[in-house]
This record gives sequence, structure tokens and C-alpha cells, in this order.
Amino acid sequence: MSVLPRISEPRDLRALTKDELLELCREIREFTVEAVQKTGGHISSSLGTVELTVALHRVFDSPRDKLVWDTGHQAYVHKILTGRRERFDSLRQFGGISGFLSRSESEHDVFGAGHAGTSISAAHGMAIARDLKGEDFHVVAVIGDGALTAGLAFEGLNNVGHDRRRVIVVLNDNGMSIAPNVGAVSRMLEAVRTAPPYREAKHVVRNVLDHMPGSDLVEEARRRIFNSMKALLIPNLLFEQFGFTYFGPIDGHDLFAVEHLLEKARDFRDGPILVHLHTQKGHGYGPAEDDNVKWHGVSATGAAKPSAPQYTAVFADTVREILRHDERTIAITAAMPGGTGLQPLFREFPGRLIDVGISEQHAVTMAGGLATQGVVPIVAIYSTFLQRAYDQVLHDVAVQDLSIVLALDRAGIVGDDGRTHQGLYDIAYLRPMPGMTLMAPRDERMLRHMLWTAYRHASARRGSIAVRFPRGAGFGARTDEPLEEIPLGTSETLREGDDLVLLAYGHPVNATLAAAEALAVDGIEATVIDARFAKPLDAERFLGLAARIPRFVTIEEHVVAGGFGSAVAELFSERGAAVETLHIGVPDEHVDHGAQSRWRHHYGLDAEGITRTVRSRWPQLVRLRTAEGSAG
Repeated sequence: MSVLPRISEPRDLRALTKDELLELCREIREFTVEAVQKTGGHISSSLGTVELTVALHRVFDSPRDKLVWDTGHQAYVHKILTGRRERFDSLRQFGGISGFLSRSESEHDVFGAGHAGTSISAAHGMAIARDLKGEDFHVVAVIGDGALTAGLAFEGLNNVGHDRRRVIVVLNDNGMSIAPNVGAVSRMLEAVRTAPPYREAKHVVRNVLDHMPGSDLVEEARRRIFNSMKALLIPNLLFEQFGFTYFGPIDGHDLFAVEHLLEKARDFRDGPILVHLHTQKGHGYGPAEDDNVKWHGVSATGAAKPSAPQYTAVFADTVREILRHDERTIAITAAMPGGTGLQPLFREFPGRLIDVGISEQHAVTMAGGLATQGVVPIVAIYSTFLQRAYDQVLHDVAVQDLSIVLALDRAGIVGDDGRTHQGLYDIAYLRPMPGMTLMAPRDERMLRHMLWTAYRHASARRGSIAVRFPRGAGFGARTDEPLEEIPLGTSETLREGDDLVLLAYGHPVNATLAAAEALAVDGIEATVIDARFAKPLDAERFLGLAARIPRFVTIEEHVVAGGFGSAVAELFSERGAAVETLHIGVPDEHVDHGAQSRWRHHYGLDAEGITRTVRSRWPQLVRLRTAEGSAG
């Protein structure tokens, strides 16, 4: 008899026999692989946490005890066991359940997380609140070793260790984030995994010392000898230096060993604890074990393959051309060599491709350091992740008038990953920075020329420059032309008309052109402008059009507040242009998961929506043209 259908809430796990628990783990893996391949999502990470999740929910009493997951990639099993199994066919779909943790979705999701490194700090806050209110529950932060490359994780460890607060940190150590982990912490964990078992080695050291004289005169010598011998037998355990009691490492796929260790941690009352589990990403599913980078995230089965190249691939190919052209150029990624398309370039340009791990702040400030020495850094970071390095872009780059290239992949609506990953804020947070130039291409051909322009701009030390481009496939534009530099702050007129101006920035340009053609059927003739730059604006062209055409519509795949349309409105206000303006973009609300096309339609960012909005705003233009046609 199947076990999984009998689990509707965590307490149901406690009634299962050992054999039933093992069968449950097998069924969970089977269900996860089957369900996620239909909807798309993250498979490998959750397959690696099956036993851990079952053990956590048997040992702790969620939601009274707080289980704080670091990102949602590893938490699908948590969702399955907390009453959401029957909704898994809606995973990451419009109106369905989130692919990440969501406080509004379940009382068991005590802290939402889509960006790595947050769990320890959040758990610390919950533990402080618990003690302040005189309550008694457990707080457990579950963090992957990849997230330990994030500075925030170490800020959390530092403060929890200093505070000596009762917090349990479970380290899910699989040697991976999305790509293989980088950095000294990763090497340290590997040394721990391959060393003699920690507790056994520590026991050997203590046995040796127990046979030494015990007078007060030699106590300090005993302490020093203990530390020295421990260092010989055991790799330096950073966590104990942080003030944590360390349990592990153990096999994270031995369900009963994990459960036993978590019980020990639960019952330990003397300060914070770190439980170290060694797991395998993709465990229990052969294809994911063999290639857990590929199976980290999968697309829905049967999804149509795009006929045009992905923007990410065009970006990587263009970076290759730039690196071949100039040996002073370096490309940087923050734990996303595959996601940014740069992975193949690591082999082709050894020493000139740098992966810093989940350390966006370090990536930007390091780029600033490179720029001081005449090197041109191309920093490839998703728009949503660059938010984490806002101060570094402003303080360490812009304030010092340094010149770097920011390549913002996944700008705009990202689709299935939802509100934690939307790239909808970069214009607003970069535009106020003095000396910053902002560009966005309408297609993959223009992306190539903009990247070349950005490189040329930075290499001439004329300031920093950001290029935002969307997730997904392009429009089939040519990508084999020689690279050309675009004059800064110049737009391009794509269609002429006298009734209104459709002023689009980036991805919506092509939808805007299609809308103009649809409006022409009603007799409304629109000028269509590809703005190309959000900063500096093509002020003279826009003002010249405003002098003869009194209606402007700005279109952008970004929040309206502080975005491209706001920049145009500021220009018209400053220069006293008497223009009626309408801004199409994302309103003041969070955008959840769902297909990009679905959300673009929802916000009127497709051709149909732009056409409908214009007709609704200026119905007199339709009636006027209809009347003129009848009179003729």
C-alpha cells in the first residue's frame, strides 16, 4: 500500500514504521521527478533533501517549531509533506503554488526565501523574539553549503555565535549551488568530509590528554596541546570558532542517523548548534545524480523549443568576441556560470573568467578594484540578484567614477520563479546614480551592439554602463553582423505617425510596433520610437516630437515607479512640454509566478494590451478617423 497518500500533514509521519518511512522516501522521489517534469522546476536540490526533510518533520513540531529554509530549491519535499501535494500540478503556474517558500501559502513556510544566504539571520531574529516573549520552541535554519559563499550567511553565523542564542543550523552540504561551489569554505568542508570522523578524532585526542598529569601548573599546557593535536587530526572547524557546537558530518541520506542527530541537537540546550550533513544533489534519481547541474532546474515536458536563440547565448557569444578583442577584459559571474551562458568561456579564457560564488557584493567591489587598474570588467548578474549589491554599485563604483559593465540578465518579467526573481526594479535603482548609463535592446541583434558599446564606453573610462536584457528567446534577428558602437543617448524611429508617439524601451518594442499596426486599422497613426537608452534620454528628439504631437505613451517591462516612463515625464516637466502622457508598465504590486506571456498580457505589455490601452485612453481618435473615412 502506498504511503505518500496517507501523509496530509507532518504529524502523520510519526505513526510510520521504519519500513514505511523508507518506502515514503522512495515514493517522494518518484512523485517529485514525475510532477516537476510536467510543470518545470527544481529537481536535484529537493531530491537531495528527502531524508533530511522527513527527519526534520518527525523530530520537530512545525509550525510551532520554526523551520527556516534557505531558498526554496531544497524545499519541495517540505511542501509535499505540509499539505500541498495535491496542488503540485500547479507548481510555478499562474495562480498556483510557488516554487519557493511563501508565508501567504502555508503556516509551515515561516520565512519566504528566493535569494540564498538569508536563513541564519532570519532564524536568529525568530530566536530573539522567542526569548523576548518567554516562549519555548525550536528554531532551525536549513542552509546549503553553496549559500555559505554569501556574506549574509557569515554575518548571521557571527551574530548567533556571539549571542550564544539557542539556534540550530543544519548544513546541507552537497558541494554544489547550481554550479560546483567555489572558495575556501568549500575546500574546508571537503576536508571535513574526507577527514576521520570528527567526534571519533576528538575522542582520541581527549583519551591521550586524560593520561597526562592534571596539576594546575600544566592545565594551560593541556589546553594548548589539545588544540594542537585536534588540528593535526581534524581540519580547522570554522563553526566551532564561531561559537557553535558542531555535530557531524554524517550521511544525509541515512534517514535514521539524521533523525538521531537532529534529536540530539533538539535536546541540546547550551548555545547554538551546527548539524553537518553530507548529501548528494539529485540523490536517488540516476539522471540527476549523473548531471545535477542540468537537473537543477528543468522546463516543463513538452514545452516548445524556441526557434530564435536565447538572449543569454547571444550575450555569451558577444562576450567571447570582446574577450578575444581585448586581453584587458575580464568577465565575472556570481555562482551562475551556466545561467549567464559563460560556462564554456572558462575553458577558452583561463584566468579571465571569474566565478565568485553567491557573492554579488564582492563581485561588484572586485570589479571596481579591477577598473582602478585599467581592466574592463563585465559583471554578469541577474537583475534581481544585483539588488543585493546596490550599495557596492553606488559606493564602490559610481561614487568613485569607475567604469565597469553591468550585464543584467533576466531583466523584466521572469515567469515561473515568481516574485523573488522578477527583474523589475533595476532602472529605478540604477538611474539615480550619477555617471551611470542605462541601455536595453529590442532584440538579440541590438544586444550585441549594446554590449560592444558598453565595452567601448567602459574601456575609455567614460563611466559605468548597464545593459538589461530579458529571459528567454529573442525574435530571430541577425546576430552575424560586425559589432558597431551606438552613440550614447540616441533613440531610433521605427515608424512615423502624427496622432501619438509610442515610446518603448527594451523588450516591448516589438509588441509596440505590432500595436501600431493594429491601431492603424482604426485610422490611428502612431510614431514608434525605440528609446534604446533610459539614461541619458534622447532629449532633443523626444522634445521635438512633443512640440508637434501632444500624446505620448511610454512602454517598459519594469515597475512604473522610477522607471523609464518616469524619466520621460521628468524630462517633459523640466522642459515645460505640454504633452499628455500615459505610462504602461508594472503597477505598484508584486508579480507572482506564471508564464512570461501570461503576465505580459495581464499588464497590457503585449500588442493586444497596448492597443486596448490606447483605444481606451483616446477613443476620440478612433471616432474621428471613422467619421473622416465615412465623409470621404
